[in-house]
Amino acid sequence: MRAARTLATFDDVELGDHICWRPDSADASPADVLAYVADGALYGDKIVVVGSVDAVLGLPRDAVPAAAVILDPRRVLDSDSLLAAVRQEARTALREGFRSVRVLTERAPAGARDGAEDLVAQELRLDEFASESNAIVVCAFRPSQWDGPTLEHVAGVHPHEMGIRAERPAFRMYSAGADVWSVDGVIDSEGADAFNTAMRAVMRFSPKVNLRFDSLEMIDAAGMHALVDAARHLPDRRVVVEGANETVRLCWELAGYASAGVPVVMAA
Repeated sequence: MRAARTLATFDDVELGDHICWRPDSADASPADVLAYVADGALYGDKIVVVGSVDAVLGLPRDAVPAAAVILDPRRVLDSDSLLAAVRQEARTALREGFRSVRVLTERAPAGARDGAEDLVAQELRLDEFASESNAIVVCAFRPSQWDGPTLEHVAGVHPHEMGIRAERPAFRMYSAGADVWSVDGVIDSEGADAFNTAMRAVMRFSPKVNLRFDSLEMIDAAGMHALVDAARHLPDRRVVVEGANETVRLCWELAGYASAGVPVVMAA
């Protein structure tokens, strides 16, 4: 069962983790990356680097195992093709006798040509991949290169985090199975926009989405509006919410959303 958590170092990574890593500075030492790669060899994981080696946090080529795979995003037409390539490497790694794959990618604004919703959709797909394949996926975001709101959007769709941050995201949304997404924390006016973006992104994947609210502490009026607005963003979409506590269900009813015209069902 996956659960959101904060990691102190790469020593804490586990199979199935999808980590939002914020290096301490723009001049971060590659020592942590080298340790992550070395542990891959120790545990029998294949290393997959998305990007040229020199561009991923200064990782020297001679430190990368010969069996590692380098995927240059500049040579892939779109993010779907890149994810397909990562999935293929995971299948190949299992046939070759590796335990799993360790993916390392450094995200840069220059490579994120689309808006925040597209970036969030990519991260949700990576999280789904990590969950179903037991891969370890580390996405590095240098704080100096990104604006605060975008960082908050992407942090909210990583179940695990490492490195510096002012405070942990108010909520997290992450894969809990096929078309099932677990949401924990608090969704209030401050996080409603990020939640709406995450929901709009995930609604692209399937006409029916299941949300698990077992670990959600609270969702206020702004959060509920964000959920309904996202469900209405695309035609013929439906959201089923399960595991909500009694307070959340009562607030949903009092807000008038428990009606046939709302494409979100709050199950008992």
